[in-house]
Amino acid sequence: MKSRSRLMLEKSVAAMLSAIEIYNKPDFKYREETFSVLCINSWELLFKAKVLNLASNKLASLYAMEHKTLKTGKKSPVKRPKKNRSGNPMSINLFEAYRIVNEEYGVKIERAVNDNIIALTEIRDNSIHFVNDDLLLSLKIQELGSASLQNYLHLVSAWFGDVLSGYNFYLMPLSFFRNFSEAPGISLNSSEKKVLEYIKKSEEPYDGSENIGDYNLTLRIDVKFQKVKSTSGMPIQISNDPNATTVFLLEEDFTDKYPWDYDVLSTRLSKRYSDFKMNAAYHKIRKKLEKDKKFAYERLLNPKNPNGGKKTFYNPNIQKEFDKYYTNCSGTSH
Repeated sequence: MKSRSRLMLEKSVAAMLSAIEIYNKPDFKYREETFSVLCINSWELLFKAKVLNLASNKLASLYAMEHKTLKTGKKSPVKRPKKNRSGNPMSINLFEAYRIVNEEYGVKIERAVNDNIIALTEIRDNSIHFVNDDLLLSLKIQELGSASLQNYLHLVSAWFGDVLSGYNFYLMPLSFFRNFSEAPGISLNSSEKKVLEYIKKSEEPYDGSENIGDYNLTLRIDVKFQKVKSTSGMPIQISNDPNATTVFLLEEDFTDKYPWDYDVLSTRLSKRYSDFKMNAAYHKIRKKLEKDKKFAYERLLNPKNPNGGKKTFYNPNIQKEFDKYYTNCSGTSH
């Protein structure tokens, strides 16, 4: 049976594939607006999948909490799940899920990822005000979208392994849809102008660097048509050597059992204990616990390269072992 985080991840991937499919349709009048809606929905599901993964798939980790008003008129000191109109618990939003992953668990996320999501959210929120028919805004949305897909691909791979290898994550360049020999024109309405001005301000901190990294705010795809020579194909070499190194592409799915890395573990312990310090004593305890497969697992960074680097991941239950050595913030002493 699939875990909640894995099911949430599958929904996220489905939403992103839908966004790409709609964007790449030859004729679609609401292309950019629909893409932004589905793309942001996919990002929200991805961060919620990561929250579930880090919180041992506890559904309550996604609940929006509030201090309810008591009959006395005072606020309850204990937070309870916020309910929607039908009486079900409300879920946290995209940026709260982002905050939990980043702050509560210490998972490092590049600033460009956050800025890209905010810019696309701005486009989504403004979609009700206009139906975009201007090349300038279309081009900017594609630049944001192309970077967002790359950011998404890298984060999914880093967090959940090689689950996207069977998909093509790209947006069809605008040169396939429109004639770029024509001037963009100045048909922007006031709403579109404000969105572009907002995106321009977001891009300014990144103007000093032209290098393309794993995570980016915007990316432009330039297309150039060339004749191809018959000798320009990709070379292929097949080996019949029975002694050749055997590479197994099957990767153990252990992200549900070992969702934490060193940074997450250290962050969670620092929030759990009042006397926790990242010193030699902590590292000694951690190294000892790493020998037990119940608490830790050393994994190849690249499963296809058995001679590559390794990284240790942890099961959240390892916290209970640290209870023997540190004082819990709730007052429980070791």
